[in-house]
Amino acid sequence: MNPVLLDIPTQFETERLLIRVPRPGDGRVVCEAMKASLKELQPWLPFAQQEPVEEEVEANLRNAYARFVQREDMRLLIFDKASGQFVGSSGLHNPNWNVRKFEIGYWIDTRQSGKGYMTEAVQGITVFAFTELLARRVEIRVDALNERSQAIPMRLGYWHEGTLRNEDLSADGSRVRDTYIFAMIP
Repeated sequence: MNPVLLDIPTQFETERLLIRVPRPGDGRVVCEAMKASLKELQPWLPFAQQEPVEEEVEANLRNAYARFVQREDMRLLIFDKASGQFVGSSGLHNPNWNVRKFEIGYWIDTRQSGKGYMTEAVQGITVFAFTELLARRVEIRVDALNERSQAIPMRLGYWHEGTLRNEDLSADGSRVRDTYIFAMIP
């Protein structure tokens, strides 16, 4: 089946969070969160190597929505239900629709960290992948040095399947890094 024909919900909720596709106008709050979190994101994420520009973030989010509609990638934004505050970004990336395999990536606004939001979001996205997308495999790939990010799949019962040695470059491109692969199957 052509994945474009799949009716996939564009938002869902967990106990404390609203998780949804990007919408026009989200660039402002996402850019603000990126700026506030730049120092913490720089070691791990290539996009955090320079100060974000709101117009570029907005364009990126609109392109992400188009890719969602095409089922090429499913970026999701995370908001606190009670306050409406932006919490972070995640999604189901690198889909393989034949296998029904997806990869969860995530980053959090530093001002929202330490509250369990990202663990809750990743758990919700995992459930969404298995129930709505009928996933047969969900992966989380983490830089071997990023202990905070590793804690999330470990907390949620993902299986640490292995380490890909010298698999990627550091976010700034200066060093080769190992990548841990965590996975869950139904």
